[in-house]
This record gives sequence, structure tokens and C-alpha cells, in this order.
Amino acid sequence: MASHDSRGRIVAVLGPTNTGKTHLAVERMLGHHSGMIGCPLRLLAREIYDRIREARGPGQVALITGEERILPERARYFVCTVESMPLDRQVEFLAVDEIQLAADPERGHVFTDRLLHARGLSETMFLGADTIAPLIRRLVPSAEVVTRPRFSRLIYAGAKKITRLPRRSAVVAFSASEVYALAELLRRLRGGAAVVMGALSPRTRNAQVALFQAGEVDYLVATDAIGMGLNMQVDHVAFAGLSKFDGHIPRSLKPAEIAQIAGRAGRHVRDGSFGTTADIATMDPAVIEAVVEHRFDPLTQLYWRNARLDFTSVRSLLHALEAEPPNRALIRPREVEDLSSLRALADSPEIAAMARDWESVSLLWEVCRIPDFRKTLADAHVRLLGQIYRYLMSPGGRLPSAWLARMLEQLDRGEGDIDTLAARIAHIRTWTYVSHRPGWVEDPVGLQERTRAIEDRLSDALHDRLTQRFVDRRSASLVRRLRQPTELLAAIRGDGSVLVEGEPIGQVEGLRFTPDDALAWREGKSLRSAAQRVLGPAIEKRAAAIAGAPDTAFTLDNGLVLWQSQPIARLGPGDSVLTPRVEPLSAEFVSGPMRARVGNRAQAWLKRHLSARFQPLSVAREAELGGAERGLLFQLREALGSVPRAGVRDQVAALDRDGRARLAKLGVRLGRRFVYVPALLKPDRIALRALLWSIAHGQTVTAPPPGRVSLPKDFGGGEAFLLAIGYASLGPVAVRIDLIERLANRLFKRAAAGPFVPDADLAASIGCRASDLPGLLAALGFRPVADAAAAGEGRLDLLYQAGQRLDSPAKAARRRPGRADTDSPFAALGRLKLTAQ
Repeated sequence: MASHDSRGRIVAVLGPTNTGKTHLAVERMLGHHSGMIGCPLRLLAREIYDRIREARGPGQVALITGEERILPERARYFVCTVESMPLDRQVEFLAVDEIQLAADPERGHVFTDRLLHARGLSETMFLGADTIAPLIRRLVPSAEVVTRPRFSRLIYAGAKKITRLPRRSAVVAFSASEVYALAELLRRLRGGAAVVMGALSPRTRNAQVALFQAGEVDYLVATDAIGMGLNMQVDHVAFAGLSKFDGHIPRSLKPAEIAQIAGRAGRHVRDGSFGTTADIATMDPAVIEAVVEHRFDPLTQLYWRNARLDFTSVRSLLHALEAEPPNRALIRPREVEDLSSLRALADSPEIAAMARDWESVSLLWEVCRIPDFRKTLADAHVRLLGQIYRYLMSPGGRLPSAWLARMLEQLDRGEGDIDTLAARIAHIRTWTYVSHRPGWVEDPVGLQERTRAIEDRLSDALHDRLTQRFVDRRSASLVRRLRQPTELLAAIRGDGSVLVEGEPIGQVEGLRFTPDDALAWREGKSLRSAAQRVLGPAIEKRAAAIAGAPDTAFTLDNGLVLWQSQPIARLGPGDSVLTPRVEPLSAEFVSGPMRARVGNRAQAWLKRHLSARFQPLSVAREAELGGAERGLLFQLREALGSVPRAGVRDQVAALDRDGRARLAKLGVRLGRRFVYVPALLKPDRIALRALLWSIAHGQTVTAPPPGRVSLPKDFGGGEAFLLAIGYASLGPVAVRIDLIERLANRLFKRAAAGPFVPDADLAASIGCRASDLPGLLAALGFRPVADAAAAGEGRLDLLYQAGQRLDSPAKAARRRPGRADTDSPFAALGRLKLTAQ
């Protein structure tokens, strides 16, 4: 293990994030004639490659990752992922970044191998967290350990609601579904968020980060993928969760992991802060202290796997991979993807028959090391590996071009949602990886160019989908302008839409503003205050216009007072049923005095409106009437235009001939059963009566359909409601009172000539069924000459006669006792019987 320690200086530069370690390593590398740096992520490798290429020119620097291989003939500097470092190439300087990942259960054995065996001729540098310092001293005794302090402070800011997160914040979640939900919320509240996840391609992640860096959005939602390799201007990191699924079990984040992610806040000398979102548990004070002070428990063991493999047979290969670590500071990793794939393929008799010598077993191991970028079910990945191995072991020894073309054709499609595109990118990364394996394909350069082009197209499409879904460019632009101190331009269009700086933000109906996004409005204090600045004067001006508007601008609809067809007030119970109170609708941008002016204007209009609709009763107040007429009209007003005659018998009896004439002139009719105003039985008046009764009694009832003259007895609010709208119960149904009067008059005229047989037309005239007629007749005081049981059968062939007089009380009083009424139906019936004898 330590055989290379004598080759040049070995230094471990350790410390928290934002200490300039990676920058130092790149500067040191460029100070040597040649160098190599291993990065934990392809994304970081690409960033460093671009930086060196700009400084030294494209011919001087190579990029080597599992999926990219840019290798100029005279390259002196090699930027790689840790797994792809070509250790057989000698360089003056060699560095490995994030060396503490040697303790990672999945990839740790690779970093441990680099710690033990990767060396530069003149200088070797390991970069990472100082938690690994004791193990470096133990495993690499000749290493010089240098610790570097953080350039800026990391401050704990507590829990904050999503709506109160400061600008330039990153919100960290640990599943794609949580990331999507948070990004959707920020889109509604703040105009949008960039999204960064490990499943995104470097091109897509760079595009999303650029969106954030350019200030097009002020928020970024990410998984722990931002913990390494992303340099952004983040001021605050908010954890939306403190646990993660590590591929095997859910577990709590370790303090060092929290620090690695939180450390993205603040760059260089600018302080940063971290905290949680308000909907999760408070962070442990001990964890907070550890993160702020950068004090963590040191690592005690690193993962190790034997790098000296025996390809004599599959069994010998497995035995080598399962070798025990040579040091107590090292432990075997749990079975990772490549080893589990090898075991699965070795169980196949067909594969086992092929892998019988050093070359075929070595090839099988290379195939098993193809990463499962797709993260599909293990069986699906193993099947693909088996197919690749069979092709490579076939006489041609290459993957068939036609087969590869079909695979790529299925992936070269830009339609689909975010998850679909991300899955296609993962698939294409597999084929990019395959294209870089020497001798596996007929045209590796052509395949690499095609897979790169497909990945770029899919990445661009994915960036577009993410932006479309999680960024509202209109709102984001508006929010940015709202923060500026300059005066904003606002306007209310004729259709009520509100524009601020040319951007629609909502709708004004009457005096009420309805934002396009209610949640953003409710939670966005800055948006509300800015809107108050620009909308207040405009809506106050509209309120003044309403207060001075003519009566023709107002209407009444379902209990709302409308101005130019827009609601401004609602009706509430008043002193009487005909004088409801007008309550202006809430309007946050209208001052109290102006709101009162609007209410008074609407109240004045309503008074005139109702007076016009109930004109017969309104005019009656000013007419020269006697006491009896006034008393009767008062009761009609309270009852909305119709009362049972029995309830006003005394007032009717007190009327003289002139009083009756004056009432008739006003449109009041004295019927047999009801006193009513026929003009108030029109459909629009009935609807208005229903509305006024509902408001006065605090009930929600509706008027009958226009033109409907009979109703079920239980319609609406019962007997009181029916009478208020001009209907009354008549046997099995409720009938409009003017038709009741008409039917009663018609029947009594017929009864005056003697018993009669009713016909179906009588029922039809009041919108009832023929079967309802016996009940109607009984309610009007007619009884069958035959037995009642027969009438109960609904037969219409029975003779009916009047069972009681419905004359007015005045007539009854004038009738002398004992005197036969020769005009009565009974006298006519007697004459009929006498004649029959």
C-alpha cells in the first residue's frame, strides 16, 4: 500500500466547504508540467476542464469520464472523474477531490484505492473534509495534513416558511416528488425555481444553474446533488427534510452531510445561512453547533475492495473481489452494483460457458462495470449486460451496428414529460459509456458523436420542460420589477384585467381584486404591498366613479348589486322585507369613507329600484286614502303583495264603495280568498319577491321557473314562502293565487246552476293533473253529491256542489237570518230534485 509514498510530496488539504481547496489544487496543477485531478462528479470535472481549457488552450487539457473522452494528442492536464482516472499515465501532479467519500458505502472503495495508490511524480494532493484526517495519518503516514479555515461564516437562521425564504435561497429535498412539489409552490409564490437533481444530465443541470445565476429566478430546489461540484451564488440553504433513503433504508442525515450541503451558502468572503422549512422538525441544537463550528466526529473506517483481481476464472475473480481488507481501518463495502451483476451473470449457464479464460473473464468484468444509469430493476440491467456480453463474445467481437441503431432510435425523441426525458437521458448515457470501451463497437467516434448529439437534444428538451413547469417567466419578471424603487405603471382594462408593467396579475370585478394565483397573493407580502402601491389609486378612482354613477349603471342579480355587471354590494336583512340593507363587498384597496359612499349610493339606487318594481304599493303611500285602505295596503307591503282574505277580514269589511274603487284604481284586487296585486304576479316580480323573502328570513330559496303556475306543496320555504311569492296551497298542490281566484269564480258560477260534473280542463287551466282535481275541489269548499269514498278514487264523473258560501263578510252580515237564498246552489239543487219527481 505504501510503496508509492516515497514518490514526491503528499499533502492532504482538509477543511469545510468554501475554503478554496479545489481552486488551490487547480492552481498547483497548472504550476507543474503535467497533472491529473479526479473529481467526484462528471459535472465538476466538466467545469474544471472548461476552466483549464480557457487558460491553457484546448490542445493542453483532456477530459475523461465514463461518458466523455476528450483526449488531445499532446494533452498535459487530465481532468477526470475519480473512477475514470488513467493511473497508468504518469504525471507530475495528481489530486483527488472530496477524498472523504472513501467512507461512502457505494463508491468509497474507489476513493480509498486512490488514497492508497494514486500518486504524482512530484506532488500528490488529497482534498476533502477534515473528518478523514486521522485515517490519512494512519494509512498514509508520509502525508502532510494541512487544514484550511472557511472564508466566511455559516449562520443558523432557524425554520422559515417557504413564503418567507430570502432571495437567492436553495431548498433541499431528498426525492424527486418532493423537489417537484416545492418547485411548483415556488412557481406560484415567487415566479419560479431552478431544479437540480442527480438524474439530470450535466447540460441540463448547467442550464438550470445558469437560470438561477442569471437572476431569472431567485430560488433553486435541489437534492443533495448540490453538496458537491456546484458553485453558485447561494445565500441561504433550507432543508425540507432531515432524512434520506440511501438506497437500502431511510436514515437521518449525519451532521457532516448537513454541513456539506449547507456549506453551499455563501461564497468566498460572503457569509451564508442555513435552516429548515417550517413544516419539518427543528434541527437538533447539537447538530447546529457542529455545523456552525465545523466540528464533526472523525471517520473511523474507510471502504476497501481489492484492486488486484484474478481473471483466471469467474470463481477466482469473485474470490479476489471478496478478499478481506489488509488493515483494520478498512472494511469491505456492501455488495455494489458491478459485483451483484457479476454474480447474476455467473449463474447463467450460457455466460458461464463463455467465461473460461483470462480474456473472457476480464471482458465479463468490464461489461459488469457498465453503470446502471437508468436505475431500473436489477434484472433488466443484468439482461442488458448479458446481451452485450454475448455480442462481444460472438465471432465478430463487436456490438452490431444495426442493433445499436435501433436502441438509439428509440431514445432520440424529444417529446414526453420530465421523468420520461430524464429516463431517456439515463439510457443514452449507457450507450455513451459503451462507446468509450476500446474495441466494443465498429465506429466508436461516430457512436460517440451520435450519443452526444442525442443527449444534448434530450437535455435541452428537459431544460425546456423544467422551465415551462417550474418557472413563470411573467411572474418572475414582475417580482423583480416590484423590488425596484421606481414608480410602476398599472392599468385596469375595460374587461377588468389588471396590468402592472404590462404584465397581467389578476382581475378587478367591481372593487374587488382577484389575483391570478390566490396562494401567491395570500402568502406573498411583497406582491401585496407592491400591488397596493399601484392598484390602490386606480381602484379608489373606480370607487369614486361608482359613487357618482347614474341609476342605469346598476342592476340586481341574485342578491348582489351590480355596477356595469360587476358586483359591488350584497343585500342583507333590513328594517322590513321591502327595505333590505345594502352591504358593500370587501375591497382591500378601497378606503373606509369611499366604501361607505359606494354603499350609500347602492342603497339609494335599491330604494328607487324596489319602489319601481313594487309601484302599486309604493304609490299607495302617497295617495289620499282612508284608514281602512291604508291599513290594508300596509299589510300588503309587509306580505310583498298578497294576503289571505281571512287575515284582513276586518279591513275589507270596513271598506266603503269609494274605498274599494280607490284600491282598484291602485291595482289592488279583493278576491274571494285573497287580497293581492296582480301586477306583482309577473315572473320577474315573483323572482324578486322570492329574493327579498329569502334575505329577510336568512334562508336560501329560489323562485319557481318563469311561467310555472302550480308547484309542489313543499316547494321552497313552506306556506309562508309560497304566500310571499303569490302562491297558496290548494289541496295536493300550490297554485298561483290569481288562478285560484279565477278557478273559484268559474266553479261557483257553474255551481250556481246546480250540481256539476268537473272536467279535466279545470285542472289544466291551473297547470295540474286531472287526478289532482278532487283535492282542489275539496280545498275550494266543494263536495261530491255521492259518497266521499268514491271521490277519493279520483273519479271525475261525480256530481259536485258547493258545501259552503265564500261570500264576503259584508254580504253575510246583510243577509237576514231565516231568509232563503234563492240564488244558492242548494236552492237550485232543490228545484232540480222537484222537477225530477
